[in-house]
Amino acid sequence: MRPLVIVPACTRDFGEHPYHAAQHKYVDAVVLGADCAPMILPSLGASLDLETMFGLIDGIMLTGSASNVHPSYYSEEVLDPSLPQDPARDQTTLPLIREAVKRGVPIIAICRGFQEMNVALGGSLHQAVQAVPGKFDHRENPELGMDEQYGDAHRVRLTEGGFLRGILEADEIPVNSLHGQGVNEIAPCLTVEAVAEDGLVEAFTVKDSPGFTLAVQWHPEWRIQHNPYSMKMFGAFGQACRAYREQRRSRG
Repeated sequence: MRPLVIVPACTRDFGEHPYHAAQHKYVDAVVLGADCAPMILPSLGASLDLETMFGLIDGIMLTGSASNVHPSYYSEEVLDPSLPQDPARDQTTLPLIREAVKRGVPIIAICRGFQEMNVALGGSLHQAVQAVPGKFDHRENPELGMDEQYGDAHRVRLTEGGFLRGILEADEIPVNSLHGQGVNEIAPCLTVEAVAEDGLVEAFTVKDSPGFTLAVQWHPEWRIQHNPYSMKMFGAFGQACRAYREQRRSRG
């Protein structure tokens, strides 16, 4: 049996009905990159039974999303009310992250998931990176096709001696860029693993975590099998999930 990885869903309205939804590319990345079995987790908020979940799972992948983490979680007001929010996802993922880190459950996080981890662990966000002096505009051009939107946009420098550099065996790599928000103050328990050319934090891990933790601001799930760096990241995550599964079994 493959390790079980939960993929927390976003809440979206299709027609007049609300849905729990996850994009295909994230689910595919769990299968094709990590060689694990994905399970979409509804955004149930306070109704989520964490004990049941942690009794079953071997890993967590936090996806990107069009929605933003609500700024009240880092003591700010909403800067642009036209941007989408997803309170049910916030209420699900933020406590899930804190408990998973405590238990050593392997985590890989992408874009919104990267931002969720920073906020859940005590950090804050720039709500509009493009408005911050000295920072680039990291948003995609919506007028371009998907391949161009998800194409390489800039390079990131990997921290010397860092966890991510060890996995990728590279000093810098090209990445795509499809985000308007980004890390402002990084949570005290996090270690920076990569920065963009403008100094924006692009990857981190959790210091002294008992388990695998890797969060990136870019989208490694896009056409994952065509990107060797993405395959290495998800491959390492999959190995961590298998190791955690064996530990969980040995504990009975």
